[in-house]
Amino acid sequence: MMKYTDTYWKGVDESIGCIPDAEKLFGKRILITGATGMICSAIADLLLRMNRAKQAGIEVIAAGRSREKVQARFCGFTEADGLFYEYFDAAKAEEAKAAGSVDMIIHGASNANPAIYMKEPVETILANITGLDAMLQLALRKSASRVLYISSSEVYGQKEGMEPYREADYGFVDILSPRAGYPCSKRTGESLCVAYGMQHQLDTVIVRPGHIYGPTITDADNRASAEFTHKAVNGENITMNSPGLQLRSYCHTLDCASAILTVLLHGESASAYNISNPGSICTIRQIAQAFSDAAGTELITKMATEEEKKSYSPMSNSSLSSDRLEALGWKACFPLEKGVKQTVDVLKGI
Repeated sequence: MMKYTDTYWKGVDESIGCIPDAEKLFGKRILITGATGMICSAIADLLLRMNRAKQAGIEVIAAGRSREKVQARFCGFTEADGLFYEYFDAAKAEEAKAAGSVDMIIHGASNANPAIYMKEPVETILANITGLDAMLQLALRKSASRVLYISSSEVYGQKEGMEPYREADYGFVDILSPRAGYPCSKRTGESLCVAYGMQHQLDTVIVRPGHIYGPTITDADNRASAEFTHKAVNGENITMNSPGLQLRSYCHTLDCASAILTVLLHGESASAYNISNPGSICTIRQIAQAFSDAAGTELITKMATEEEKKSYSPMSNSSLSSDRLEALGWKACFPLEKGVKQTVDVLKGI
């Protein structure tokens, strides 16, 4: 269950202040898929906070497979606060439904856990494509003004050099790799958004988050940064299964949420934007050390098993340029050390 602490709400308020013209969201009816996930739950929190703090009149439609899960994640929020529920399963090829009008759609429902999409590659591919198609069809039926698709930095593949990826820097993806289903289906999803715009004049925009961490982490998340988080919160030593020299763009969930809402309002149609905090580009080892320091524990390195290595990203550099995003007027609130400390504090109930 999410811990809504004073520290968390302070961070939410800071993040809302980083969205240019946030008041343009007031009065909108916004459907969010994947609403209990790490990224989209933070987006919903920002919108619901605007309702309580600014009387924004935003209706947040949390779309997912379980009403109970939505109620548990957003404990304390009701329809009176602007929170509504709709059933949606991205893995099932069925028509998406929503009662009443829909002004905007944020589609974030996707399996982003490497361990799971290695075990369920078919479900991962189909959910990424058919789930998005269902939302694009819904947008047409509801005459929604815009659909924002949450893609992934994995669409870039591998390229030479250590410069941050810009939005047109596409590299090589081995389509026969055991883990190729995720980046390839995300690439297809982006093309599908553009195709709907060309064929049906639907306004779409795309974001590509890097590696996201923060207090909206779920208990089931076992990605590297999630493992570091769990260990730090529990006061345990952090163990790395590799030297951790890969360079990545890490971004706090609240920064990611404010960036996505900025792109929803101001992004160019049929275009993609990296989600990256220039103050949090670091190696895996550096973020592990930051969590270890925040918790006052040790950082230990051991070798990974061959099975564990299969789910690892082959990208030695997945850092992202934030220039295009920042040109929209967005700015980050959480550089690495501040973001890590805030994450640990919130999850400890501070």
